[in-house]
Parts: sequence; C-alpha cells; structure tokens
Amino acid sequence: MKVGFVSLGCAKNLVDTEVMLGLLREHGLELTANPADADILIVNTCAFILSAKEESITTILNLAEYKSGHCRALIVAGCLGQLYGQELLDEMPEVDAVIGTGAWGRILEAIEEALSGRRVALIGKRRVIYNAKTPRLRTTPNYTAYVKIAEGCNNRCSFCSIPLIRGRQISRPIEDIAVEAELLAAEGVKEINLIAQDTTAYGVDIYGKPKLVELLRELVKVNVPWIRILYAYPRRFTDELIDLIAAEPKICKYVDLPLQHASNKILKLMNRPDTRESIEALLIKVRERIPGVTIRSTFITGFPGETEEEFLELKAFLQTQRLDKVGIFTYSREENTAAYDLPDQITEEVMQERYHELMSIQSLISQEINESLEGRELDVLIENRDEEVPEVVAGRSYRDAPEVDGLVYIENDGRSKAGDIVRVKVLAGFVYDLAAERID
Repeated sequence: MKVGFVSLGCAKNLVDTEVMLGLLREHGLELTANPADADILIVNTCAFILSAKEESITTILNLAEYKSGHCRALIVAGCLGQLYGQELLDEMPEVDAVIGTGAWGRILEAIEEALSGRRVALIGKRRVIYNAKTPRLRTTPNYTAYVKIAEGCNNRCSFCSIPLIRGRQISRPIEDIAVEAELLAAEGVKEINLIAQDTTAYGVDIYGKPKLVELLRELVKVNVPWIRILYAYPRRFTDELIDLIAAEPKICKYVDLPLQHASNKILKLMNRPDTRESIEALLIKVRERIPGVTIRSTFITGFPGETEEEFLELKAFLQTQRLDKVGIFTYSREENTAAYDLPDQITEEVMQERYHELMSIQSLISQEINESLEGRELDVLIENRDEEVPEVVAGRSYRDAPEVDGLVYIENDGRSKAGDIVRVKVLAGFVYDLAAERID
C-alpha cells in the first residue's frame, strides 16, 4: 500500500505532516513522492487566509484527478478539514475522508474507513500535541528541524482564525522538549527552530506563567550549535529573555516579532495588546542589549478602518525603524473572526497599492542593510550546491530563518557540503541575499 502526501502552509502544519508520516511508516505503509503511484493520497491543508484556502482546494482537485487511475482514496487533513469538516464531504464528492488538526493521530483510521467505502469526518474537539515518543518522519534536511513547543493560541486577534482552527494553547513539558532536542542532536541536527503560534506565551497553560526562558536554559545544554526562536509576540518579550539571547552563543541573535501594524487605532481594532510606543521601546531595548541582532516582523495593510493617515503611520514606522526583514500582507477577511463585520472595509485595489508601496520601501531598506554587511564575517550553515555553477554553494547565517529569509551564496567553494557550518566574509549585499567567500 503506497501513500502520497502533500503538505501545505506553515512550519507548524509541516510538523503535523511529519508525525502523520511517522505513523504511516511505523504501520508499514510505503511512502511515495509520485502521486500517480499512490493507492492513497493525503493533503494536509492550510486555511489561515483566503489565498491559503484557495490553494488547498486547488490542490485537492488536482490530486482528485489521480482517482481515475491508481488512487483508491483521497484524504483531506489539517486546517481546512478542521474548519469545514462534514461540509467538505458534502461539497466535494472527490474527498473520501476528512481529519481535523486535532485528529492527526487518527490518520490510519481515516485510511481504513476510506478504503472500506465509508466517507468520514474525524474532527474531534480534544486538543492534542505530539511528544518526543511520537513517531515522526522529518521532511526537512537532516541538519535542521522544527520543534513545536505549543499548539493553539490564547490571543484573540480580531483578524485571525487560528484559535478557531487550533483552539486554546497547550504546551509541551520542558522535559519532553529537551528529550526531543537530544534525539535530534543525536541524528546530526545543527539547527533547531522553536515554533508555536506564540512562542513567548509558552508554558502559561501548564506552569501558570511563561516558561520560554527556562526551556531555553535546558535546550542550550544540548549539543546543537544553533537554536532559533520564531513567532515571539512582543507582549511577553521580557528583559530576562533579551539578556539570555544576548548571553547564550547557541541562541541565534534573531528576533521574530509579528507586530502587524504601527497605528494605535489599528492595533486596538486588531485586538492587539501592544501600542506603537511599547513596540518602539522594545525595539530600542533589543537593539541596545543584543549586539548584532537581526529583527524580523510581519505587517498587515488594508485592515478595516485603515485610513490614509494610519497607512502613513505604518509607512513612517518602517522608514524609521529600518527592520532587517519584513513580510507585508494584505488583510484577508476571514469568516467568524471579529474583524469580519467591521465597518470601513478597504477595497482590494487600495490594499494592493499600499502593499506594493510598503514592499518597495522595505526592499530598499533591506538592500541598504545587506550592503552594510560587506566586509563582515559570518558563520553560514551550508544548504546546497548550485547545480548550474557547482563552485558556488548556498547557505544561511544566523540572520536567516529557513524558508522565509534570504541566502548567502559562497563563491569558489569546492569543499563545503550540506550541513557544514563555515566561516565566510561578505563580499556584496543585495535585497534579500548576500555574496560571500569562505575564509579559513
């Protein structure tokens, strides 16, 4: 029995895919990368915003074409399944089974039901998260891994559907995460990326208060050179956390703060606890106390009620703060969120104009920052060799998170291989990437 698997969406969704793959492999099912060879096709969907839903539906329909050949069952997993459940089965006869985000452990049951001709929606309201003993087949390169430290979210941002999909936060115990980190180190992992919907809220549900600092103090004991923190909300980015990042060589000097906007009016409408003043104060502290820090953030333009005045505030914030890396998104109106019924919805045309203007500003800033790195030495984790130019290898420095940031291209390097960490000197900076040479 061969299974083909497609994973969409974020790294948190990818971890769910990896544990489902682990369960399938443990129970003797063969995995194939060719959908035409698969007896069963599974797609782990994303439904965070409208474009993600559209991509998920398109992927489902594309995979459904294989049912005219070898494929006997098509299963939809993940966020889209959690949101729509039975409705997906009713509206899409191509789908044989649906499982929600909290039901990944029932993937074998879904396969059995689908092959028996019973169309089921296994959603379940119980919130679950994997642990160090859960079978997992990592799909990332062998030198890097994502570790999900918590599931769900207690924040109620008015634009966000994640709490509707993933539920309230549940954290893993520190001891369990440390065990997983030790296992990954034994497998040769060089970089651990800690992920959650809100990493700085880690532990609140089981310890009564945030415990990210305590978790990090355990993880730095593990024989892994790089530990990266992603999705760190500013409200709980404490002085203690700042000092630990600054002092501990293994923790990447990379701060990922999803700020979303810079106007107090819009932040309030978004139901964010931050203000522009508190954000600016935090950025000052981070920059002063973490030498060489790289700061990444994401922003939403076109949120309901964003007048030209609020847009100009966001624009001025980007120009003044000069963050290293920025992702800009246009507002996506998601059903059942608090912002869905807000007045003064912005037209798509205006959103796109604002999006392109902000991206243009940030591109120039990013290029200037990267150009300022010329002559600087960095450690780079090698990822691959250029197939067309074999003497050039590409990797990432501490300044670059996997999949979302740029690369460092190292010239005239015939020795480095994937997973090596090498020292380089930056030769040139571009909008997203750097050119460098290896130094010994």
